[in-house]
Amino acid sequence: MPEAKIYKSQNNINISMHPGDPQGSPDDCLPCFIFIDDGFLAKLSKYFGGGKYLKFDRISFSNNLAKKENLICKKIFYYTAPPFQSNKPTIEEKAKKDKYNKFVAKMRQREVVVQEGRCQKIKVNEEQARYCQKAVDILLAMDLMSVPVKYPEIKKIILIASDSDFVPVVEQLKDLGIEIILYTYYVKKRNTGLSRSNYLLKSVSRYAKITKQDFDNSPLL
Repeated sequence: MPEAKIYKSQNNINISMHPGDPQGSPDDCLPCFIFIDDGFLAKLSKYFGGGKYLKFDRISFSNNLAKKENLICKKIFYYTAPPFQSNKPTIEEKAKKDKYNKFVAKMRQREVVVQEGRCQKIKVNEEQARYCQKAVDILLAMDLMSVPVKYPEIKKIILIASDSDFVPVVEQLKDLGIEIILYTYYVKKRNTGLSRSNYLLKSVSRYAKITKQDFDNSPLL
């Protein structure tokens, strides 16, 4: 019988330890910022919802993740893009934009920093098109790098994302003494858009997988 792999020390008493934190470094309710890649979180919500987007409160979701890390969320940065609008928007496009505008307005009223890229329409064939967010990742990366300058008291950041493009900025922040805690998700199934990025996992201070329960624990009020 092959020898079992041990991922954590059997005598380690730190219950807050995560797979990517072999030292099990403790946290003491320190302040943190949370950065959210909406494209990733929406995709994960749809995956857990069996093809339908889950309804959940983004702010409660963020605060709950911070509590799991024994941290206090001081500010949430949310990166998204408005729905695509044609040169002459259709009734459906207008309705989606109105709904989006109301959502963003509520987020900003609750003091969430919302940064918007743009939505690009890519034609697949005469009948189909796909949509992708543009400039969102660069906005997120720019704001991450501004933390040491604008908020020198912040030494811990929770990043909700899955894109390996964030690796260079993560490594720069770690060199500046900031701990990056990644909350992500990945599966082996194809066509989910939720593949595992070992490059990103290895770059962060530690990581954990988001669960369906994290969404359920953050209902819309």
